[in-house]
Amino acid sequence: MQKLNRKSMANHQRDGIGRRSLLQSLVTFSGTFAAAHLFLEFNGLPAALASQTEAQAANIETDTVHYSPSSGGYQIEAFLAKPKGSGKYPAAIVVQDNRGVNDNIKEIARHFAGEGFFAIAPDLLSRFGGMAKMRTPEEAGQAINKIPVYGAIDDLKDTYSFLNQNANVDHGKISCVGFGWGGWRAFMLATGQPQLYRTVVFYGTSPDTGLDTVNSPVLAHYAEYDYGITGNAVWTQETLSKVGKTFQYFVYPKTFHAFCSDGPRYNADATKLAWSRTVAFLRDKPVS
Repeated sequence: MQKLNRKSMANHQRDGIGRRSLLQSLVTFSGTFAAAHLFLEFNGLPAALASQTEAQAANIETDTVHYSPSSGGYQIEAFLAKPKGSGKYPAAIVVQDNRGVNDNIKEIARHFAGEGFFAIAPDLLSRFGGMAKMRTPEEAGQAINKIPVYGAIDDLKDTYSFLNQNANVDHGKISCVGFGWGGWRAFMLATGQPQLYRTVVFYGTSPDTGLDTVNSPVLAHYAEYDYGITGNAVWTQETLSKVGKTFQYFVYPKTFHAFCSDGPRYNADATKLAWSRTVAFLRDKPVS
C-alpha cells in the first residue's frame, strides 16, 4: 500500500486538489471514511467543519444549476447541495469569500445539506464567465474585486427568488450565510430582502446604513485578532438594538480572519463551535 505522509498531502494541496479529493484518496488507502478522517486529524490537517459521517455524505446530492439574473446578459451558475429525496427543506444561501466558490465553499454547502438544508452557493463571478474560467486563485481574486457591489447583491436576490420557486424549499425559511467578503453582502441582502428568515455573518463588515431595514435576526462570528472587522461588532449591536432588531455575536479567542477556511488561519475548535451555533440559529434554537 502506498504511504501517505505529510509531504504527499502537502503536494495534494499545492497541486490544487481540494480536501474532498484528498479525503477520497485517503479512503482508497485506508479503507473507510472514519480511518481517513482520523489520519487527517492526526496529521494536523483541517478535517472540515465537524466532519460529515458516511451516512450524511451518502444522504446528499449535489448539482450545478443555472438561472437568469434580473439584469440579464448572463446566467448565474450555482453549486447546489441538498438532502436526497423530495421534501420541504429549509434553505441556506452560502455567500463566497474573496476566493470564490472553491472547494471550501462547496464543502460548507455539502455540510448544510448533511444537516437537512437545501444549500446553494451562487458563483458571483458568473458575469465574468464563472469560477471555472479562472486559471489561478489570484486571477479569481482580481476578478472578484471587479464585481459591481450592488450587482452582487442583485445576484443574491435572484438566488433568493430561485429558491423561492423551488418545490423542495420551505419558502418561509430561506436564510443567508456569508463568509468574509461575502459576510457584508449577506448583511446587505438582509437589508433589501424583508422575507429573509435568518442571516449569519462570518468575520464580515457591517453596512454603514440600512440596518433599520433588516427584518431577519442576525448571528455574527468574529475572530479575536481581526481587529478592523471585529471592532464593529459593538457598534452593530447598539445600532440594531436601537431600531428593535435582533443581533447576536461571538468573538472566538486566539483566532484570525477566515478561521473557517482552509489554510494557515484555520482553527478547528472555533470552526466546530461556530458551525454548531450557526445550525442551531438557522433551526431557531437557542444559541450560547
